[in-house]
Amino acid sequence: MDDVAQGSRVLAGRYELGALIGRGGMSDVHVATDAKLGRRVAVKLLKSALASDPVFRTRFRQEAQAAARMAHPTIVRVFDAGEEVVTESGAGETVVPFIVMEHVEGRLLKDIIADGPLPVAEAARIIEGVLTALEYSHRAGVVHRDIKPGNIMVTPTGQVKVMDFGIARAISDSAATVAQTSSILGTAQYFSPEQARGETVDARTDLYSTGVVLFEMLTGRPPFQGDSPVAVAYQHVSEPPVAPSTLAPQVTPALDAVVMHALSKDRFTRFQSAAEFRTEVAAALGGSAPVMRPESGPDFSSTLFGVNPQATASTESAMRQLSVDDEERRSRSQTRPPVAWIWSGIAVMIVIVAAVLYWVFNLEQTPLTSSVAIEVPELVGQQYEDGAQELIDLGLEPVPFTESTPDIPEGQILRTEPPAGIAVSPGQDIEVYVSSGAPLVDVPSLTLLTLEQAEAELEERGLVVGTVASENSPNVRPDVVIRTDPEFGAELREGDSVNLVISNGLVTVPDVRGETIGEATSQMSALQLSVTVQGDSSCTGQTVTGQSLAPGDHPQNSAVTLRYCNGSGDDD
Repeated sequence: MDDVAQGSRVLAGRYELGALIGRGGMSDVHVATDAKLGRRVAVKLLKSALASDPVFRTRFRQEAQAAARMAHPTIVRVFDAGEEVVTESGAGETVVPFIVMEHVEGRLLKDIIADGPLPVAEAARIIEGVLTALEYSHRAGVVHRDIKPGNIMVTPTGQVKVMDFGIARAISDSAATVAQTSSILGTAQYFSPEQARGETVDARTDLYSTGVVLFEMLTGRPPFQGDSPVAVAYQHVSEPPVAPSTLAPQVTPALDAVVMHALSKDRFTRFQSAAEFRTEVAAALGGSAPVMRPESGPDFSSTLFGVNPQATASTESAMRQLSVDDEERRSRSQTRPPVAWIWSGIAVMIVIVAAVLYWVFNLEQTPLTSSVAIEVPELVGQQYEDGAQELIDLGLEPVPFTESTPDIPEGQILRTEPPAGIAVSPGQDIEVYVSSGAPLVDVPSLTLLTLEQAEAELEERGLVVGTVASENSPNVRPDVVIRTDPEFGAELREGDSVNLVISNGLVTVPDVRGETIGEATSQMSALQLSVTVQGDSSCTGQTVTGQSLAPGDHPQNSAVTLRYCNGSGDDD
């Protein structure tokens, strides 16, 4: 893939690839420059083996778009995604999917762990940052699926950044088996048991993987190791992990309990949310152990990819029962019951039917109360705060999702799922889709552009020129932008205005009379004026006695003559 990157230095006509800064089993990462916005980014180029499947490319694009909607300090932002058709020597044309991300300076957590186990407090601080990112992503409906030290960055200031949201799902959805997935991802050491069994995963999968990362930070190694990804995955399913303190004595019993709770093989007995996990980590640092959930029985860990043996056993039991019942029915059918019993049964059935009919026709109809079912109200057009409160008052739980809608004001409800009029159970989650307004765009770099060029650049990004003010400048040509408000890189909505400050081609000449000729010359030169000096032998002191340009505004690059005293004072 590196050959591909070097053969195609510009992606999508705007991303100029630079040095290779990372390499993994599924991708290469290059530092790059966004030529349109003038900012440094990181571009991840996926391996061509992944790009051969058009279904994968579709999933990858969809997941990248979902990840791009997340904006949180603990998550590496996704700016763009696409695919580039490149020509490789001897291989013809190849489709290369890529994703453009925020460029973050720092070290990968896997490199930090390679230096040895982390102090308990530092490991807890980092894992709290990871859990903060997961809490945000899970609320947005995004499960990472590939939490591992190689996807966690720590900046020089200690800020934790989680990356690669959406990519893991696109890849795992395109893989048929765990073996295929492990060959692509190489992350079996961080698989949850449900991932290893090939089951549907949810947010609790990320929490298990986070527990593995915490274990590794505390001990310097993951809880399970093996000769192959499948062997490691089998251990995640069938073998209990050792307590971290057996490998790292500095780990407290409380933190041991937190890690073991996170590594529960039954997803229903481990932490149920990132917030719960984070709270218990903080409590463990204070010496409090987490409250363990009771095990819900065997978690069908005898097979790696098989069917739940409990379900199998129950199915076999049911089939045996049906078989027995069928034989009994046959044996009973061989003997005809007495006629009296038949007529007695018919009479009893008539009485029962009559009683039921009487009860039905005479019963007063009682409508469903709010304790049985609740009708979802019509919220479209309301502000989210008002609509959410209405749901809460009805005993329902609003779950917000945002969508970019240029024509609908920010904060206005677009729709609900289930829609209005549907009867639901009390306490049910109601997905509320809220307008985020027009899409966010970055203010481009307009410095040193002419006013006309700046207007065109803003129009291209859906922004408009606001106020235009002029200002003196010694070195910026007339009608050229000095600065903008907001500044370069700020995020605005489409249709927002950007104020410009342009040069008027003037400089403010100061009054330098009375200053030494050296100081006066420096000031005038800094204003890029053409300075000429004239000595006056009738006085001494090297002070300026006059200037050809009066103090005030004058055109750039004007000429100024300074007269100063240069007499020797020997006449006395």
